[in-house]
Amino acid sequence: MKLQLQITARNLELSEFIKEDIKERAEKLDKFYDRIMHCKVVVEVPHQHMHEGISYNVRIDMTVPGSELVIKREPNVDLDVAIRDAFDAARRKIEDFARKKRGDVKHHEEATVARVSALFPDKGYGFLTTPDSREIYFHKNSVLKKGFMRLKVGTEVRYVEEEGEKGPQASTVSAI
Repeated sequence: MKLQLQITARNLELSEFIKEDIKERAEKLDKFYDRIMHCKVVVEVPHQHMHEGISYNVRIDMTVPGSELVIKREPNVDLDVAIRDAFDAARRKIEDFARKKRGDVKHHEEATVARVSALFPDKGYGFLTTPDSREIYFHKNSVLKKGFMRLKVGTEVRYVEEEGEKGPQASTVSAI
């Protein structure tokens, strides 16, 4: 494990139990990306107004090769919740960072082109005819930007094909 951990408390004393909890959570981050070089956790109680209760801020700074990742969550009146939320956000951020480093990219279905071949505005659906002469059902809620009422028979559209309950159907339909 390459992780160097630094825990800082401002305006409060952290119990050994809380420090151990922070240490365990930081070590778990190493499982999601094993090249974290440094992790600094700052737990603080900001200056309070008389009418407000105590709240806790938790900030996590992680140094990784070529970058610095900073996590700062909203203050919470429960220290355990503030720590948990900060580390949950840190885990998501380090997972996203690791995915980008590996080059993992979400692949979206390619939008294809078709023409509106039938419309039933009173029933809220229609059909598209694809270049290979297949008919594909679409619902008005599948049309982007509430554009169902602007469609006409013969309008060229882009869509993504999905498998519906009764066969192929179009989603994310948009006029070209």
